[in-house]
Amino acid sequence: MMTETSDEMLIDAAGQRHVPHEGSARIVSLVPSLTELVCDLGLAPQLVGRTGFCIHPRSVLRAVAKVGGTKDVNLSRLRALAPTHVIVNVDENRRECVEEIAGFVPHVIVTHPCVPEDNLSVYRLLGAIFDRRAEAERLEVAFAEALAEARSVGAALPREKVLYLIWREPWMTVARSTYIAATLAAVGWDTCPVLSAPRYPAFEWDAPWLPEVQRVLLSSEPYRFREQHVDEVGRLSGRPVSLIDGEMASWYGSRAIEGLRHLAALRRSLTAE
Repeated sequence: MMTETSDEMLIDAAGQRHVPHEGSARIVSLVPSLTELVCDLGLAPQLVGRTGFCIHPRSVLRAVAKVGGTKDVNLSRLRALAPTHVIVNVDENRRECVEEIAGFVPHVIVTHPCVPEDNLSVYRLLGAIFDRRAEAERLEVAFAEALAEARSVGAALPREKVLYLIWREPWMTVARSTYIAATLAAVGWDTCPVLSAPRYPAFEWDAPWLPEVQRVLLSSEPYRFREQHVDEVGRLSGRPVSLIDGEMASWYGSRAIEGLRHLAALRRSLTAE
């Protein structure tokens, strides 16, 4: 039996209160991972726009109009789609752009997952607004199981300090305040350096905190690290270096379920090596 929609389910990350939408919506998602979530909630027929970085699920999104990138939204193209709802994210979309969108779109849904558990509120929010509560509840159950598996791996193995690289020239990593760092911590990987800001710091290879690092992880996004970078970073760091699928650590929404399971398996595998 379906439960009633609570007020808390309908409040987004900006503190805005939403109402359940009646009938078919016209949704534009400006957040790649949440575009995938929209589809996994069974809302693909109501998705009328996306960014060029929204790539999953590929077969479905081929037919959905692009409105530019996450940072450079084509507002005239977006306006022409006449959306009822636009989904945005605090980190991925520019505030001034979101404010302009709010001037002509009835409902702008703001998200800001900071830790893995925040996925639950995102599932509930979209499920409540678009009458997909049963679908959201199924994702909640799967997510809880994946998070429990990840945490069990993190508890069973010795914690390890890692450097998670997201860019080259300049070399950049992630701060502890990021969703990525919190997700890695679930499997026992504590990111270095130990700081909260800036969220994506640049560094040099003589940084005083580098001797603490036990392993380096090279992400596939936003910079696409490849096999040739493994030897380069190994020479620079003097530490074991591994490639990692960036989507598994940085995408929230429904992909976070697969991501946590993937990270748990990767942690086991690298520890065994």
